[in-house]
Amino acid sequence: MNAITNEERTALVRVSVEKWDADRRKFCEDDVAEEVPIALEYNGISHAVMLASPYDLEDFALGFSLSEGILKDKSELYDCEVVPGCEGIQVQMQIATERFVALKGKRRNLTGRTGCGLCGAETLAQAVRHPDPVTGGASFSGEQIHAGMKAMQEKQRLQRHTGATHAAAWMNADGSIDLVREDIGRHNALDKLIGAMANEKRDFANGAALITSRASYEMVQKSATMGIAFLAAISAPTSLAIKLAEEANVTLVGFIRSNSHVVYAQSHRLIRDITK
Repeated sequence: MNAITNEERTALVRVSVEKWDADRRKFCEDDVAEEVPIALEYNGISHAVMLASPYDLEDFALGFSLSEGILKDKSELYDCEVVPGCEGIQVQMQIATERFVALKGKRRNLTGRTGCGLCGAETLAQAVRHPDPVTGGASFSGEQIHAGMKAMQEKQRLQRHTGATHAAAWMNADGSIDLVREDIGRHNALDKLIGAMANEKRDFANGAALITSRASYEMVQKSATMGIAFLAAISAPTSLAIKLAEEANVTLVGFIRSNSHVVYAQSHRLIRDITK
C-alpha cells in the first residue's frame, strides 16, 4: 500500500498517547483524523457549516452543491477558493446568478455535524426530496461487488492511519476502482466522490458508488440526484432509503461481507450466475 502523501497529511494530527497492552503501558505518538468546521459560502453568503476532513475540499464543495440541488451542472460554478482561518476553513464559491437566487429562496441555512443529513431543513418537503427516477445503469455480478469493496478498502490510506474515516469509491462498468475519496463523515465522502467525478466529467450512470457506511436515506438521495443507478454499502440501509431506492430506480445492495450481500431494491442490475 502506498505511503500517505503530504497533501493527505493535512487531514491528520499527531498526538501523544498511552498505549496499553494488558498491564503494559507505552508512551508514543499516533495519527488521528483532523475534524474541522468547513463553511460553504455562495456569492459571499454562508449557507452550510459542516464538520469534515480538511482534504479534497474543492471536490467536497462541488459535490455538495450538485447532490443538494444547489447547482444543476458544474458549469454553474464559476470560482471556488479555499480560505483557511483560525476557527475553520471557508470555501468561497461564485455561482450563476439564477442558481444563487433559487438558493436564497429556499431560506435554508445548515449547521451540520458529520453524521447529520437533514439539519436545517425548514419543511418536510425540503427534508424528503424525490429525485427523478434514474435511467439505464451498468450491471454487476456479486463477485465484482465484493472485489470492488475490497479494492476500495485497500485504497483507504487515511483510514489505515486513523481508523476514523469513511470512504466512497467509484466502480467502473468493468469492475475496476480508480477513484476513492475519504472523510470523517459518510455524506462528505460521497460528496467528495461526486465532486471529483464531476470535475473529471465522468458518466454517473455507467458504474456504481461503493460506500463504507450504512446506506442512509440521504446517501440514496444524493446518488439518485446525480443519476447514480447502483449503490453498494458495507452496512445496512434504512427503511426510508429502501423506499426511495425503489421509487428512484436505484439498485441498492448492503451488508456486503466476504461471501454474501443483500439486495434491497431494484435487483435487475445484478448479474446472476445461473450455474450456482
